[in-house]
Amino acid sequence: MRAQFVLREIGIGLRRNLTMTVAVIVTVAISLALLGTGVLIRQQVETMKDFWYDKVEVTVYLCGEVSRRPSCARTAVTQEQRDQLLAELSATPEVDTVFYESQEAAYALFQEKFADSPDLVDNVSASALPESFRVKLKDPTKFEVVAAAFDGRPGVEEVQDQKALLQPFFRILNRVQFFALVVAGLQLLAAALLISNTIRVAAHSRRRETGIMRLVGASNLYIRLPFLLEGVLAGLAGAALASGAMVAVKVFLVDRFLKPTFAFTAFVGWDEVLMLIPALFLTGALLAGLSSFVTLQRHLRV
Repeated sequence: MRAQFVLREIGIGLRRNLTMTVAVIVTVAISLALLGTGVLIRQQVETMKDFWYDKVEVTVYLCGEVSRRPSCARTAVTQEQRDQLLAELSATPEVDTVFYESQEAAYALFQEKFADSPDLVDNVSASALPESFRVKLKDPTKFEVVAAAFDGRPGVEEVQDQKALLQPFFRILNRVQFFALVVAGLQLLAAALLISNTIRVAAHSRRRETGIMRLVGASNLYIRLPFLLEGVLAGLAGAALASGAMVAVKVFLVDRFLKPTFAFTAFVGWDEVLMLIPALFLTGALLAGLSSFVTLQRHLRV
């Protein structure tokens, strides 16, 4: 009987404040969707870092006839220097594999990469491109060890870490993630205020019923429970919409657009999305429950 009464009161409250309830659900959904987007962006950054950092190489550029660095002194690397560098690189504990790229191979790669710019290709010759050693490290974070050992050596023009080329891109993604989380935080605050206002209006519109219940000896929990559950249900409904949005992002944006378009990198998988959904429901329920509880403590005197 008591359960039926609580359910009836919840239904009455939702019908009386239908517009505000819908507004609460939409606001919570947008807030949690932004929060989920920020979390997914963070997961995407970590996924791409793991993917790319495992593939990046350290490039040891060798001196050529057109080199301008003081260490080269306009003298091309000798065969003896080349052999010594190869032997020492291969013997370095941090190095996994070493691949030699000649000027001709570098020029062929340059022609392939800039095939759409024939004027640029025509103005560059193989002698203008440096030969190099492509070094695969066992641990990509150990670049400084190789750089310290080989940078400035006779025959070496420059030691370059490809990981450094990716840092600006990851910084942009981190800023996007930060912006999404800030906006999500503001939206969550707005949702909490809207839930509080909705519960306050509901309590005011049913003050006669709550007064009667108080006179007949109903407990504080029994009187407040319908209002509390109204807020929690609205929060869960918003979380359901936000979870649907996360699934849609994964299916339509990631799987059907980004993966085919950018097949050279890795993207978040379903594991990350499925782990995020319970967190969204928990956040929605806690947000609505705490907002409702605080409001009832202040505005529903029983």
